[in-house]
Amino acid sequence: MIRRGRIWHCAVVLAALLFAVLPAHATIDYAVSVAHPERHLFRVTMRVPNVHNGVTLQVPAWNALYQIRDFSSHMMQVSARDEIGSFLPIVKLDKQTWQVTGNGTVTVSYPVYWDEPGPFSSQLNPDHAFLNLAMILLYVPDRRGEDARLVFDDMPESWRVAVELEPAGVAAGRHTAAYAAPSYDALVDAPVELGTFEEFRIEAGGRPIRIVVHGDAGDRSRLADALKRIIDYQVSLMGGAPFREFLFLFHVGSNFGGGGMEHANSTAISADVPGQLASYSAHEFFHTWNVKRIRPQSLEPVDFTKEMWTRSLWFAEGVTNTYGAYTLVRTGLWSAQQFYGNLAAQINDLESRPAHLWQSAEQSSLDAWLEKYPEYDRPEESISYYNKGQLLGILLDILIRDTTDNRASLDDMLRALNEEFALRGRFYNESDDLRAVAEDAIRKKAPAAGADLRGFFARYVSGTAEIPFADLLGRAGWILKDIGPHRAAFGFAINHENGGFFSVTRLETGSAAQQAGLQDGDILEALNNDEVPRSPERWLRDRQPNERVTVIVRRGGEEKEFSFVLGRQSEAVYQVVEAPEPTEKQRRIRDGILHGTVDPPR
Repeated sequence: MIRRGRIWHCAVVLAALLFAVLPAHATIDYAVSVAHPERHLFRVTMRVPNVHNGVTLQVPAWNALYQIRDFSSHMMQVSARDEIGSFLPIVKLDKQTWQVTGNGTVTVSYPVYWDEPGPFSSQLNPDHAFLNLAMILLYVPDRRGEDARLVFDDMPESWRVAVELEPAGVAAGRHTAAYAAPSYDALVDAPVELGTFEEFRIEAGGRPIRIVVHGDAGDRSRLADALKRIIDYQVSLMGGAPFREFLFLFHVGSNFGGGGMEHANSTAISADVPGQLASYSAHEFFHTWNVKRIRPQSLEPVDFTKEMWTRSLWFAEGVTNTYGAYTLVRTGLWSAQQFYGNLAAQINDLESRPAHLWQSAEQSSLDAWLEKYPEYDRPEESISYYNKGQLLGILLDILIRDTTDNRASLDDMLRALNEEFALRGRFYNESDDLRAVAEDAIRKKAPAAGADLRGFFARYVSGTAEIPFADLLGRAGWILKDIGPHRAAFGFAINHENGGFFSVTRLETGSAAQQAGLQDGDILEALNNDEVPRSPERWLRDRQPNERVTVIVRRGGEEKEFSFVLGRQSEAVYQVVEAPEPTEKQRRIRDGILHGTVDPPR
């Protein structure tokens, strides 16, 4: 205990030296030491000036995901000292709040343990450090709007820093870097990569773009070309870039999984292989507008202490998915056939989940905070607001184009939301404002057209009516074909686990696989005495219903063999194809969606 106290006393003195070289107007200062990456411990020192009658400190309960994750569980030994280094009384009030008794400048110190890969967590190891700062840094609840300064200290000599924050001069000490932000919220909205990463730059959308890669991103020129196409298109679509510079942080490798997290002027993306980076980037970069600046009032102001209930994630995330797909096909990164394949997959996903009959897109948004519970993901329990939202975005686009004879589109709605809300610092009121803006887009381009979308929103956004996909897609010259009844089924879903192996999940009650003895969580080792292929689903396509298969699984360290007959897919499986003889209007709408164009006024 005494030794630990001496170590922290030295840390406080060092932090004082580091902070001393920063500008005098800095309000709340942080120093993060990564001196011992092998221990996975960030050591944080926070200096709070102008304290009167004590100070309350908190750490967020959530960030990056709509899940309560209680980041305080990663923190240890929170202590506080006064200006001469004497300990101050500190009391923990609840799971994420501390009260310090003292005046003047209070210096708080604590270690934080993180070793979780991916864009939604933080990690420190000998290879690199990745920080979602809301998981690391305490804040003063009533002083979140004050200036913040951040110093990284004790980095290995070969490490560099990648973060989209303003440099704050040169900090004293060994291998340090200093940055500034106008508030705590702005500070923690900037993910950080420390390490020996690869970095290169491009010009896109009229702005400098930094690309940082931890891992192997493959062909740099190919990645740069894809990102330039994505950025140029989306910036042009939305009428300009809302940032001075943008940073892509990529983690590539099988241990990072897949996914991305949006931030105001940067994004952090993890992918198993380089080929996934473009599709993730098309989605995450569009968040620069949709959700980071075009925001529902229900998510403002941010409350880090508890859930923030919103019915708008179908739009914030789902319609961002729409524009991820639109961007890929409109820039030539996808063919039209790839777009159709993705569209069909989204329809199949929604229709295969029984919950689509009772959980609406709005309720799915509201229930996002339940996603950390495995049971909630069961098809009979929930749908995905990403999935249904993407489909609603495409169908709303078709409806707008059909109503206006292809003179207006979903693009007009997004630009109007940006102009009316984001650029004016306003937040939209859930589906009411979204519907009103869409109707206004129709009226502006086709005053005589009926601009009433109340039925669409009532039935398919807040309601659970079956979506007439065939009718709505038909207006864009597409045919929805049911190709499903002749395909075989395992009787369970397959979860693609990190590390490249596959596990049994969502085992169907009464299926031959269940009756043979398979269980959820079994790890697939072999199919018909052969190694499990990279795509078991593709392997299944070559099988027939009632065909007998042999499966070897690993369960609890033991291998078990089961034999059963394949079932028949009970739900329809859809394919989207072009109508061979579309009407002239259908062709214009279809081409408009694929190319992002509308027809001129008449």
